[in-house]
Amino acid sequence: MGIGELDREAHVPDGTDDGAAKGAGAPPRTLAEALRAGGDEGLAALLRARPDLLSPVPNDLTQLATRAGTRGSVVRALERLDAFALQTAEALAVAPDPASYPVLLALLTGDTGEDGDTSEDGDPAAEAEIRAALPRAVAVLREQALVWGDDERLRLVRTARELLAPSPQHPSPTGLGPTVAEATAGMSPGRLQEIVAAAGLPPTHDPVSAVASLTELFTDRTRMAALLDTAPPEALAVLDRLVWGPPYGEVTADPTPPVRWLRDRGLLLPASTRTVVLPREAALHLRGGRAHRTPEPTAPAVVAARDYRPQVVDNAAAGQAYTALATVEELLKSWNQGGPPVLRAGGLAVRDLKRTASALDVPEQVAAFWLELVYGAGLLASDGEADERYAPTPAYDDWLDLPPAERWVRLAGAWLAATRVPGVVGAQDAKGRTLAALGPGLDRGPAAEVRRRVLGLLATLPPGAAADRESVLARLRWDRPLRGGGDQAADLRARLATWTLEEAELLGVTGRGALASPARALLNLPLAEAADEDALEGHAHDCEPSVAASRAATLLAPLLPEAVDHVLLQADLTAVAPGPLRRPLAETLSVLADVESKGGATVYRFTPTSVRRALDAGRSASDLHDFLTSHSRTPVPQPLSYLIDDVARKHGHLRIGAASGYVRCDDDALLGEILADRRSAALGLRRLAPTVLAAQADPSTLLEGLRAMGYAPAAESAEGDVLITRADAYRTPPRTAPAPVQDGPPAPDATLLTAAVRAIRAGDRAATVPRKEPTTAAPLAAGALPRTSAAETLATVQAAAMTGSAVWIGYVNAEGAASQRVIAPVRVEGGFVTGYDHTADEVRTYPLHRITGVAELADDEG
Repeated sequence: MGIGELDREAHVPDGTDDGAAKGAGAPPRTLAEALRAGGDEGLAALLRARPDLLSPVPNDLTQLATRAGTRGSVVRALERLDAFALQTAEALAVAPDPASYPVLLALLTGDTGEDGDTSEDGDPAAEAEIRAALPRAVAVLREQALVWGDDERLRLVRTARELLAPSPQHPSPTGLGPTVAEATAGMSPGRLQEIVAAAGLPPTHDPVSAVASLTELFTDRTRMAALLDTAPPEALAVLDRLVWGPPYGEVTADPTPPVRWLRDRGLLLPASTRTVVLPREAALHLRGGRAHRTPEPTAPAVVAARDYRPQVVDNAAAGQAYTALATVEELLKSWNQGGPPVLRAGGLAVRDLKRTASALDVPEQVAAFWLELVYGAGLLASDGEADERYAPTPAYDDWLDLPPAERWVRLAGAWLAATRVPGVVGAQDAKGRTLAALGPGLDRGPAAEVRRRVLGLLATLPPGAAADRESVLARLRWDRPLRGGGDQAADLRARLATWTLEEAELLGVTGRGALASPARALLNLPLAEAADEDALEGHAHDCEPSVAASRAATLLAPLLPEAVDHVLLQADLTAVAPGPLRRPLAETLSVLADVESKGGATVYRFTPTSVRRALDAGRSASDLHDFLTSHSRTPVPQPLSYLIDDVARKHGHLRIGAASGYVRCDDDALLGEILADRRSAALGLRRLAPTVLAAQADPSTLLEGLRAMGYAPAAESAEGDVLITRADAYRTPPRTAPAPVQDGPPAPDATLLTAAVRAIRAGDRAATVPRKEPTTAAPLAAGALPRTSAAETLATVQAAAMTGSAVWIGYVNAEGAASQRVIAPVRVEGGFVTGYDHTADEVRTYPLHRITGVAELADDEG
């Protein structure tokens, strides 16, 4: 049985709101009529799914329908369809226009026999899945205004049909070619009659009936099977190569006998002088009526690669969260006095990225991730000076004052929303320029959406289950096939998903590959057990972001190690911190000692250089002894006390000031020793007085040079006082975090949707309300503004104000935008008319000179 001969099925997909499908009223003839017949909920769902239609808010439903059919809007809508909804649209693009629901079903499941059973090569289970999934797919297409009409007359919007229908320039994913009518357009009538005769059909009187005769033959299962039974085996082999696409093949001027046999009977039709094509009707017969080789009615399942106890996952994630906080602090602390310079084109130089990676002891790509993370969180920025450098922002100090769990929430929230992608650092842009960390060109619009989608898929698994990566990628490809269909965009989405999984582990969003409880709370997802996707989407806005962040911090706080206020001093001049140190202790100890190793317990080492650094910061030897005594759980070792006293005794004996530079010392023998040292030659020293040496070097170079020679000089001011070099941090002026680049218009909130629906409905009522036309003038074209003289306008609105009736007006505002409105005038004076505007649903005042015309409403609308 051919597709056109299928019995009608009394099936109405869920979610339809067409008047004909409900048996109420005549079927809509246009998309605008279909939208008009639907309810406000359907209109809100359309605007929610396609927010680009709201910029700006359409005046009425006709304008909305027109905008919904524009190429750019339709392309965006198609890109957001899942695989089966897209396959349904592709099937409608190769079906007759309009097509009934049974015809669409047959294109997806294949033809059925006389008794309704599946064809011999069909799979009953697969057909059952398609039958179950098709109503949802049609409902999605209807909701997004890509399909309209009832089940007897399903219509794909014209632009979508043009985009999805097969053509030589844009082959269809179905692998089908043009119809017989399309392929024979321009063919001579004589050639058409030759094909008709070779196919065993009676001659016709005109080309149209010849094409119709061939089409009927190719769509008749019995007659077509009989024709193919007479085909040579080689000819059938040619058809087998073309049947699933591409349907085009090259031929020579003298084709082989199998190709000639097919061409003579119209089973191959000329597409050009050297190319032939398999007609769509013939291909569908050979496929058993199926438009797609492999329909995908159900989404691939995300499967677990391994299961852990939820507590194990949470502990692992918390440990990594603590490491993330420590890494961020270490990174920004190293740039406290000003970081690397900004490249002229923006961003961080490759050598500076390598130094940062070496300092953090991580690969360069991971270092780029941490840099982009703090930059996206607003903790790092350029200072904007002439010699521009990177430095922490004032927001970094505020961030440090927060509890650890809240600090992590700030970082994780910034990561979730970011569209800058550190994974592309080192790659080249379209102009062949290398993309630098912190530089321009790193934004990728889909990044935030892919990131949330990947984490949402992880949340569908039970707590403690780590997802199989390939199953996650397969599901993403099914979700957005047009954005993930084997091209560059597909590769980007796959890489974004892979980077998301890696970065989530680095940040502590996941632990051992499974989503942790704090991350579920931050994403507004259920915590106790896995949920299906519908439940997850329904839960996604259950609480405000601030509440979600608070819940996440509450869950994470008990899992993080508590800060300690003591260290363990050891005889080998080291101190062991048995956990994260409280901030004042950590800051002082980082000046007094150098970090030797990190991990669960941080080891600090005391050296003469580190002790001198503390003395330069204004601490005295007694201050250092008291500090160590008060914060050590073990006695202060004697070697450490000796080290502090010895460095303090030498510290400041030499004084460095600015002449260009000078060295002053009360011990002239010590100055003589410095002059005699060959290592001081580069400093350009010469004696000005017994206790003063002048230098060609500046004071900072003098300090570094003499310290390298083993001395402990101190800088002094012009008044002779010792200059204290405190570890004060350099900060940029206040900076805002970089704004994410939106992938299309933002989703409208409920308030905007409600207002937009009301405005569109009101405007539509104003544009379509019946009105009395002047008998002396030609009728107005549909949607045209009324035209009346100033006197007629004034008289009509005054009469309406006296009788309390409503009128229909054309109005042009100060910007020159024309609109139609229904108003009930209550006062006309001073060149203005004041009345209740049914379109805006409020009382408004309009200048009479901006009203282009006025018409009374019909009696049944007055």
